[in-house]
Amino acid sequence: MPRAATRAAPQPRTSLDVIVEHAGWEKAIAEPVPLLRRAAKAALAVARRDRRGPKARSVGIAVALIDDRAMRKLNRVYRGKDKSTNVLSFPAPEAQARGPSAGRQALGDVAIALGTLEREAKSQGKALADHLAHLMVHAVLHLLGYDHESEAEAEHMESLERRALAGLGIADPYRR
Repeated sequence: MPRAATRAAPQPRTSLDVIVEHAGWEKAIAEPVPLLRRAAKAALAVARRDRRGPKARSVGIAVALIDDRAMRKLNRVYRGKDKSTNVLSFPAPEAQARGPSAGRQALGDVAIALGTLEREAKSQGKALADHLAHLMVHAVLHLLGYDHESEAEAEHMESLERRALAGLGIADPYRR
C-alpha cells in the first residue's frame, strides 16, 4: 500500500523594503536587495523547520542600509551603547505584527552599518556579500525571537545561522 505523500508547508512570501541611506552601499555591493531577500528567506526556512517560523502566508521586513554614524545614534538611543555596531533588529510590536489581514505579518525592521560590515569582513577574511548575508540571517532570526544571551541560546542560534548560510553556499562564519 503506497504511503501518502507529505507536503511541507509552503514558505511565506517575503516582502522586503530596502532603503539605502548611504551612497557608499551602491559602491560596496552592486545589488544588495536580491542578496538580502535570499538571506531572509533562508533564515525563515530554517526557523520554520525549527517550529518558530511565521505562520502567515506573507511576511514583511524593512531594511535600512546606513553608515556607522547613523548606526551609532540608533545604538545609543535604543541600546544605551555609544558606538556603532554591525546590525540592529527591531521586532514589530505584536499588534502591528498581525497586520490588517491574518495572511500578512510584519516581522520588523533591520539596520545594517556599512563601515562596520566592511571592517569586519576584512578582518575576518570574508567576502563582503557573504558577511552581509550572514548579518541579514542573524537579524531575521532576532526578529523571530531567537537570541544569544545565554551559551545555550547562542549555540542554537548559531546552528540555525550555519544551516541558513550553507543553503546559500556560504561557509560557516563561526569556523575557528
